[in-house]
Amino acid sequence: MPHVIVDCAIYRDGHRTEGAADFSDALDEARASRDAFLWIGLHEPTEKEFELVTSEFRLHPLAVEDALNAHQRPKLEVYDDSLFVVLKPVVYDDAADTVTTGELMLFLGDSFVVTVRHGAGSPLSGVRRRLEEDPELLAHGPTAVLYAVSDAVVDQYTDVAGLLQADLDELEADVFAPLGTDTRHTASRIYSFKRQLVEFRRATLPLADPLARLASARLPFVDERARPFFRDVGDHLTRANEAVEGLDRLLTDILSAHLAQMGVQQNDDMRKISAWAAMAAVPTMIAGIYGMNFTHMPELRQPWGYPSAVVLMGGLVWWLYRTFKRRGWL
Repeated sequence: MPHVIVDCAIYRDGHRTEGAADFSDALDEARASRDAFLWIGLHEPTEKEFELVTSEFRLHPLAVEDALNAHQRPKLEVYDDSLFVVLKPVVYDDAADTVTTGELMLFLGDSFVVTVRHGAGSPLSGVRRRLEEDPELLAHGPTAVLYAVSDAVVDQYTDVAGLLQADLDELEADVFAPLGTDTRHTASRIYSFKRQLVEFRRATLPLADPLARLASARLPFVDERARPFFRDVGDHLTRANEAVEGLDRLLTDILSAHLAQMGVQQNDDMRKISAWAAMAAVPTMIAGIYGMNFTHMPELRQPWGYPSAVVLMGGLVWWLYRTFKRRGWL
């Protein structure tokens, strides 16, 4: 499994040490010392590759199925020999205006942590590095890993919410730009942005309940002294969720304003078309009457007939133009 295992180490009293190469021996070595635990990081393992980890750590088959298949909601499940947590890291590609979610599963048990990563955006490498630089925090064992990973994921939510807010400000400026600006693709941009928010909310909203349980309930394999820290992460998540809700409401208002603008623009265009059609209809009507070529029509044989008809048509068109202009139709 060399290409699946991202990292594997035993941590004693907050310091990294190299343990046995075999999972079972490394776990026994960690359990033999009260201040040590084993942390294994895996990347998208197959069922066959995960069999050894499942048997050695006695992971529950339902949790293993979720870890292998991915596409899970953020959740927390308690089993006899382990605690199973699902997180969804989020990455925002500013160039493509897309929100991408990955999946991060953690198994916490007696002196071990197993992390399984799917997709992009995982903060695990940075979390492991920061924890190794803070032995005092890492000395709290698997609970410290769960806290640090949760905190890093929620911090990502806050950063992505800020990037979405900046892009939404640009979109709002485009919607309320002066007349004449090309708005043909504005509606599609708004709907695309709304889809990104929906994807973002699928990652943030369900995480509130697991963090609330970590902050208040007594859970196995979780140090009770960590509850205030999980409450702090929960507060950060609440702010991120409030930011997403605000973005969604503002985006709905922008869409309504854009549709109203399109309706006003269409009405204005119809008024202009109607005004020009009316101005074209008057000379057409007069020319049609005098173009019937009846023998006994008045003014047909008068020298002033043609100039009079032209002046009449021009005068009526000018009067219509002035009237429509004064009323704002042109």
